[in-house]
Amino acid sequence: MQLAGLAGLAGFSLLPSFAQAATGKGKQRIISVGGAITEIIFALNASNDLVAVDTTSNFPESVQKLPNVGYARALSAEGVLALAPTQIIASEDAGPPAVIRQLTSSGIPLAVLPAHHKFEGVLDRIKQIGELTGTQAQAATLMQSLQQEWTRVRTPIEQRKGKGPKAVFILAHAPNQIMVAGRETAAHAVLEYAGASNALTGANGSSGFSGYKPLTPEAMIAAQPDIILVTDQGLKASGGIESVLKLPGVEQTPAGRKRRVLSQEAMLMLGFGPRLPSAISQLDSAIIKAMQA
Repeated sequence: MQLAGLAGLAGFSLLPSFAQAATGKGKQRIISVGGAITEIIFALNASNDLVAVDTTSNFPESVQKLPNVGYARALSAEGVLALAPTQIIASEDAGPPAVIRQLTSSGIPLAVLPAHHKFEGVLDRIKQIGELTGTQAQAATLMQSLQQEWTRVRTPIEQRKGKGPKAVFILAHAPNQIMVAGRETAAHAVLEYAGASNALTGANGSSGFSGYKPLTPEAMIAAQPDIILVTDQGLKASGGIESVLKLPGVEQTPAGRKRRVLSQEAMLMLGFGPRLPSAISQLDSAIIKAMQA
């Protein structure tokens, strides 16, 4: 395994003792922090090296048999190190920062992979994880397969470009924290990939806000979305479709009047892992069906 090849990969952070892991031999003990990272490890048939994952790692189902190190943003250095990993692979939102510093200073190789909200970012991660796990051949095959699937899914969507509905993504995983997505979020990217536009940021995404902000009735009414998109988990937490329709301002929008509320499993929709083409295909079909109702 060539360290130089890895160091040249865009956005790939190599922390101090990576060289030791990259050139070492024998079975690895990998801790994966990030649902998409875990999915990629499984897709590359490298899951036998996994010793633990985080709470966002819920696919495939067999991952639930592994020890869990907790929520990605609230890790415990002691809990992670107690599992004696030889490699930690984490998304860039892993934290808190103090824990990441502790893990770095521990001497355990730690690779931090950016959480791109682009299909190309998924391919980058697959290549990087293939290098880290010694599954470069499997990574190349997976990348080629996903590229073909992506082209098949996206071609008809691109042909309808500019004709898609306006949508708003509502993050409602906690009853008292109802947020909506702006630019530079996974939800915004997913909406655009599925042929919709984010009603809160303008037709070309050049206006509006970045990140998430609290839902207000004024913003919802002004946006006039045709579709409301939520996660399955958010739909359950908020009390179902009827509760979503009663959120501030929703009833006074085309989405509310037509009861166009769509949901998808959170990690499938927002994880930007190897299931991204499937997620976009499913969402595209659901949007088309909803708009015909």
